[in-house]
Amino acid sequence: MRVSSVPRTGNTVRNPVIPGFHPDPSICRAGADYYVACSSFEYFPGVPIFHSRDLVHWTQVGNALDRPSQLRLPPDSPSSGGIYAPTLRHHDGRFWLIVTNVSGDGNLLFTATDPAGPWSDPIRLPGVHGIDPDLAWDDDGNCWCTYAGVGQVRIDPHTGETFGPPRRLWSGAPGAKAPEAPHLYRIGDFWYLLIAEGGTERCHGVSIARSRTPTGPFEPCPDNPILTHRGTDHPIQNTGHADLVQAPDGTWWMVLLGVRPGGGTPGWHVLGRETFLVPVEWADGWPVVGELSSVVPAPPWPLQPHGVVPGLDDFDISELAPCWISLRHRSTEDCTTKERPGWLTLHARGGSLDDADVTFVGRRQQHLSCRVRALADVEEGRGGLTVRLDERHHYDIEASSGEVQVRARIGPLSTVVASRPIPPGPVVLRIEVAAVEAVNDARTGPDTVTIGIEEPDGTYAGLTSLDGRYLSTEVAGGFTGRVIGMFASSGSVHFDWCDYESLDR
Repeated sequence: MRVSSVPRTGNTVRNPVIPGFHPDPSICRAGADYYVACSSFEYFPGVPIFHSRDLVHWTQVGNALDRPSQLRLPPDSPSSGGIYAPTLRHHDGRFWLIVTNVSGDGNLLFTATDPAGPWSDPIRLPGVHGIDPDLAWDDDGNCWCTYAGVGQVRIDPHTGETFGPPRRLWSGAPGAKAPEAPHLYRIGDFWYLLIAEGGTERCHGVSIARSRTPTGPFEPCPDNPILTHRGTDHPIQNTGHADLVQAPDGTWWMVLLGVRPGGGTPGWHVLGRETFLVPVEWADGWPVVGELSSVVPAPPWPLQPHGVVPGLDDFDISELAPCWISLRHRSTEDCTTKERPGWLTLHARGGSLDDADVTFVGRRQQHLSCRVRALADVEEGRGGLTVRLDERHHYDIEASSGEVQVRARIGPLSTVVASRPIPPGPVVLRIEVAAVEAVNDARTGPDTVTIGIEEPDGTYAGLTSLDGRYLSTEVAGGFTGRVIGMFASSGSVHFDWCDYESLDR
């Protein structure tokens, strides 16, 4: 394992603090510990949970939804479906997590005594009709669930029962689309309602209102939106879906999502929506958000570089690290490290990565430039490495006995772009992503994806280089980011190791 920390320069630290496809962050604090939960969409296990002691270095400690009884995603559920926008809270000695499964189960509530798990089976909330649900408790013990729209209903979080009809609260600026991601807080004498508005694309923003009661009426902040990069050339765009947290020293901080478009016009973001950190101050009873940039003022306490990111995974332990995710479900019959000790074995269940129900184990691309390598034994099947955005947008290197092929799927088009014979025995497959450093043409893509193999003597044989724009949200649509990983398309494929390495400067 490689130890990774967020670089620090003087009194600043780098943003994003949780890079890669980690959208819709929700944060809570319990004592000296901070926890963040993010959306996971069609991937299993769902809802990654991160821990930090300093708001800067984050370690993934688990996935909240790691059992079929918690997360049901039908094999035909669409990409960018599944699990949307969790809210994570610590209340009355327990952790509470509320999410929406848009692919069938609606709004669900889970509890745990330890955010690393195990989390409970779901409490269903059939009376909550809206995505992005939030939880807040008043002094009388009432639990208020506020959701996109922006609507609200009182619930019993232990049973899922709702009380009374839902009410509309406040929907942001007049005419602004998609009021969503509400979070309700009691701060001082007021209840504050924080929302996102403008849609999760370039017009995304954060606005806030306040009331003397959790049910309103709400008075909007005169300086709304309190954060947005719409209409600017800022390198961080789509800023929104925020959550607030207070540190033990009384300072306030905000986590939010944003993207880093690259290349020329219109700009393509390929890592998905990432988690950023920004300081918050208060003036005249309203939050004032500090400047959001690729560096952020470091919190005024010692940083604790304890974040561990799996780089080289040799599959020597029986359970996969929490960063590894699969499509819609993962069974021990299809994916195991116990069949051949020290190897990850994948048994094919779908024909190719064009299928929704393919055997796949990958991890989020977290760096604009990176290299991924894997040693594959394909004597019993066919499979390899892929860079995936969804079923209609992926680049693959697929090995079978005696040959490797590079295949590109871009929308309705699918083609083999390169192939070559390989000698018998295991083969090292390699995918390298290189971000562009200068834009000489407005049509320049964000990065280049180079795909090849390593010869038995260790030299690299590149087979092709492909434009990365076609594996971007601006081309493919949806809400996710790239995931790079291993797959089996026929028979059984064994992987001795997989190595992810950042090449960012």
